[in-house]
Amino acid sequence: MNKTESRNVKDEFESPDLYLLDDLLTEEHKLIRSSVRTFVKKEITPNIEHWAENNHFPKEIVKKFGEIGAFGPTIPIEYGGGGLDYISYGLIMQEIERGDSGMRSTASVQGSLVMFPIYKFGSEKQKRKYLPKLASGEFLGCFGLTEPDHGSNPSGMTTNFKDMEDHYLLNGAKMWISNAPQADIAVVWAKNEAGRIHGLIVEKGMEGFTTPETHGKWSLRASCTGELVFDNVKIPKENLLPGKSGLGAPMNCLDSARFGIAWGAIGAAMDCYYSARRYATQRIQFGKPIASFQLVQKKLAEMLTEITKAQLLNWKLGKMMDEGKATTVQISVAKRNAVETALNIAREARQIHGAMGITGEFPMMRHMMNLESVITYEGTHDIHLLILGNEITGIPAFK
Repeated sequence: MNKTESRNVKDEFESPDLYLLDDLLTEEHKLIRSSVRTFVKKEITPNIEHWAENNHFPKEIVKKFGEIGAFGPTIPIEYGGGGLDYISYGLIMQEIERGDSGMRSTASVQGSLVMFPIYKFGSEKQKRKYLPKLASGEFLGCFGLTEPDHGSNPSGMTTNFKDMEDHYLLNGAKMWISNAPQADIAVVWAKNEAGRIHGLIVEKGMEGFTTPETHGKWSLRASCTGELVFDNVKIPKENLLPGKSGLGAPMNCLDSARFGIAWGAIGAAMDCYYSARRYATQRIQFGKPIASFQLVQKKLAEMLTEITKAQLLNWKLGKMMDEGKATTVQISVAKRNAVETALNIAREARQIHGAMGITGEFPMMRHMMNLESVITYEGTHDIHLLILGNEITGIPAFK
């Protein structure tokens, strides 16, 4: 093991819980969290700086995620999922993103954006064919919605398919797609000849389907990102998701994914806070630990306050998700709050570490770069603000 690979091997993370949120969790919740935390300490923390520095996606992590139940934890057991509640899902995403946002992206795309639409909108045959393999990590999937010219405005998509009687013919392109270069299947959203949006399952190896990798990323470097290009791809008619059409279908998937992000981003925030607190008690300046200085204590106090507020918000959202009461607006607020909180904490934690904070010896710069993607994808920070603005005023400012 070289110097880069040996960084952060000893992971002694302790989760902050100022308001005794553990009292709100079941024993099963705590067991799930403990199991995933142990997995992160063993499989991700010792390697993540090496992976990030080398822009390397560890394909072997996919089956390992499957083994611990990180893929589709809310999907029923009969289809290979965990049959768990949404708070369990949130805790899993929180622990994985404490390790790295790119790792959490891999897991949440698989569960919320690939397995969820197949389970929610797919035929029984599609569920039986794909979900168990996705849950186990035998298959890796991706979600094709964003296009080169249509990001925040997905309704303007130009990717389309035509009915050729015995099959569909798919043309177009998607961009900024997590998991794309390594994906075995893609859930792709495209317009039919009437302009109606539908989901189709596109399989690796179909003629005319390519997945060029995106290079030069300074963010999410341990995950793989690419394009989906469709050049007269013949799609079997049985690969159309029959359960729902229209823009509401992919938006429903994004609600599930944004919920996972809300929990995940706070995992990154916790990691930065823990590192800053520990460093501040050990770093000596002017003859005493920098934790003894008022401005450092102010930073740490504000970090813990914001983490606690986000934890409470996420827990309440999880309860509403389990009860089927959570709205798109409520999910949007939690996603926006969590990512902004995490980014601010990462920056403050970096300052506490001084020059050491820009090195791979500590996680803040990696988290910070990752979160710059998380604040943009699955609804930009400003779009989420306008979703709430629309709820308040009844006037959609983004149209």
